Amino acid sequence: MIQRLQSVWLLLAAAAAFCSLKFSFYSGNMIAENQQKTFASLTAQSNLMLLILTAGVGITSIIAIFLYKDRKMQLRLVLAALLVSIINLVLFFVETRKFVPNEGAFDLTAIFAIFVPVFLFFAIRGIRRDEKLVKSLDRLR
Repeated sequence: MIQRLQSVWLLLAAAAAFCSLKFSFYSGNMIAENQQKTFASLTAQSNLMLLILTAGVGITSIIAIFLYKDRKMQLRLVLAALLVSIINLVLFFVETRKFVPNEGAFDLTAIFAIFVPVFLFFAIRGIRRDEKLVKSLDRLR
């Protein structure tokens, strides 16, 4: 299980997803209800949809690690997690529009949310390589 490289990629994707729950993606000034500017940080916990999607991607990545015997199911699960992580990233960028323009910046820790789809993509490549290897070994028998 851990000897396979995609298990490492999936573990990194899960760790990055869980880190993006705590660390901020964007910081800047927001206009509050009383029309005053307040400094705020955008994390996955700031919005319920971001929280659900981010936690879902992290949990799905961990579950996929243990599906190493059923590669087709693992591939489908990781593809779904990749799609959800891309939607999650789009939602993060949409949420940054709620901040006052030119009075905020992306935080360095935004890299966690950005790397989740990258790690999942590498895991998909590893799973497909395993499928090819197993098929080629079956032909030799």
